[in-house]
Amino acid sequence: MDKKEKIISTAFNLFYQYGVHAVGINRVISESGVAKKTLYTYFPSKEELIAATVEYCDLRYFSRLQSRIKKIEDGRLTILELFNDLDDSINRRIIASPPFYGCYFINVSAEFSNPENLIHKICAKNKNEMYELIKHHVSKILPSEKDVIEVSETINMLFEGAIVRAHILQDLQSAIKARTAVEKIILSELK
Repeated sequence: MDKKEKIISTAFNLFYQYGVHAVGINRVISESGVAKKTLYTYFPSKEELIAATVEYCDLRYFSRLQSRIKKIEDGRLTILELFNDLDDSINRRIIASPPFYGCYFINVSAEFSNPENLIHKICAKNKNEMYELIKHHVSKILPSEKDVIEVSETINMLFEGAIVRAHILQDLQSAIKARTAVEKIILSELK
């Protein structure tokens, strides 16, 4: 891992656990083992570092998720696998996964709530990518575009709600409960 990757990885782990505004640059420097000048060479501002961690998290998340679902051809099974993956994340069954502190994108966007802020936009991009992924697989099983949009939005809300319940209420079964609801929705739409 090169120095830039080390800085991003270290900052991500610290920001995810403690929050982006609770962690100072000096702590990132100390824990990543780089000089202050090195950090500022790559990231002239803390906001640029935060943006890099959000992009890093997005890339890691979708790479892992795509490798998990790429061999599943059935749209219904793919959608259910998204919830299995979420359950594995919540319950720390993914190798090299940090403890579950909620959704990094939700957490960071709460600290940068202005929708025009670059960091907020990157977080929103992740949420839109997830919605589009769900919609793509729903379109494999439902013929009507109207139904695809409606069902995709519902599934996406269940997915996001499961994340929030797991984080705030410590409901470690939230993804499984949401998956069960999704199965019922899909079955009712297929009738």
